[in-house]
Amino acid sequence: MTNSKTFEELGITDNWVQALHKLEITSPTPIQQETFPVILAGKDIIAQSQTGTGKTLAYVLPILQQIDAASKNVQAVVLVPTRELGMQVVRVIEQLAQKSESGIRVLGLIGGAALSRQVDRLKQNPHVVVGTPGRILELLNMRKLSVHHVKTAVIDEVDQVLTLGSARDVDKILKKMMRSRQLLFFSATITDDVHREAESQLTDPVHIAINPSQRTAETIEHMYFVTDERNKMDTLRRLVHSYKPNSAIVFTNVTSDVEDTLSKMKYLGLSVESLHGEAGKNERAQVMQNFRSGKFKLLLATDVAARGLDIEGVTHIFHLDPAPNAEYYLHRVGRTGRMGRQGTAISIVTPPEVWILDKLGKQLGIQIEPKEMYEGKAVAPGTGAKMRATRQSAERKVASTSATPTATSTSVPKTGDKAVVKGQPVGNGSPVSERKPKATVNQTQAAPIKKKNKKEEARERKNKGAPKWLKAKDQQKE
Repeated sequence: MTNSKTFEELGITDNWVQALHKLEITSPTPIQQETFPVILAGKDIIAQSQTGTGKTLAYVLPILQQIDAASKNVQAVVLVPTRELGMQVVRVIEQLAQKSESGIRVLGLIGGAALSRQVDRLKQNPHVVVGTPGRILELLNMRKLSVHHVKTAVIDEVDQVLTLGSARDVDKILKKMMRSRQLLFFSATITDDVHREAESQLTDPVHIAINPSQRTAETIEHMYFVTDERNKMDTLRRLVHSYKPNSAIVFTNVTSDVEDTLSKMKYLGLSVESLHGEAGKNERAQVMQNFRSGKFKLLLATDVAARGLDIEGVTHIFHLDPAPNAEYYLHRVGRTGRMGRQGTAISIVTPPEVWILDKLGKQLGIQIEPKEMYEGKAVAPGTGAKMRATRQSAERKVASTSATPTATSTSVPKTGDKAVVKGQPVGNGSPVSERKPKATVNQTQAAPIKKKNKKEEARERKNKGAPKWLKAKDQQKE
């Protein structure tokens, strides 16, 4: 494989290349370079590549190039695990079809949406349908959808589709297609379940793996912060204020806790809305639209809800709960660092949860570095204590220097033209002592008045009006 190949060299025709250029896509990614020729040759595929490497376009573009726009039949089916991923794939196909002016029609058949409306839109004869296995099978059973003319079927995020218990539905859908149909499995992780399904469904598949040992993008920085359970939310607040992400996703493990967590985050003043599986289709669509347009900065989500999402500009991933396993961690952090961009993945864990991250790091071959907060910045553990000790030592040294006595002159009033200095001869050589202000009645600390006893009061009454010599004699007796 060489990174210098162009779309034309990989078999993409000129009208589709021009459509890509209109979307500012000028060169194929490694997974696209590997898959385009194989898909155009009609072969089955099991393709594995990191999230954010262009897997959607890797199967969509060659499929669209082979669609007969003049036909009224469904010619391609894309099965996805979640509504959000389905809507995302539909959007990619719509953009390409519009820019190419090919006249290709696509329809999203997502569970949770109004069934009657989808039945009506099927009357428009879409060439490509994208949907969840349950809803597509439902429409097939109602005989409102036909897949007899499907040339290519794709299972995107195939490991997740099978994990969610849709393997039986997938099998029933595939059996309704022609035996000669082409089947494409795509995912960031290829599990044992995927291999078993491939053996039963695919014909001599081509295995494509792009850097399988490097399961996360090299542009993502992984780190974690340790705190008590009760302080997790405040730690998240401090991290958000420190990093100031324009767009970030916060993952939590339990769907039932989402609304409670959302309320706490809003109480702390964070700009956030939630996305979870129990929300209605229209509500989830509105949340995603508002998040993409920047109306709020944090998206609180569960793993299933955010599976496969490609949201431009997501710079940070926060794990409010540690990922349950390596695959979940992989898909979480895959929401950032896409297509070579920089990203940051931050886990907030309690002391007993640290071992989970150690295990995930070993399984994924990545370094999840421990960090701590110091003055609003992420630093290595212990750095904050060292910096505080250094600063305190410097402060003590400055305080000690300031306390050392030094000779200073005291400004005092002048006598005549000569300065008066305390304790020094002035004028005729006589020393001058400090002058104290006279006490006044208004002073707050006046001398206490001495109270007379009864004996003194009696003597004063006796001596009252006596001659001076008698008063003096009486005082001598005392």
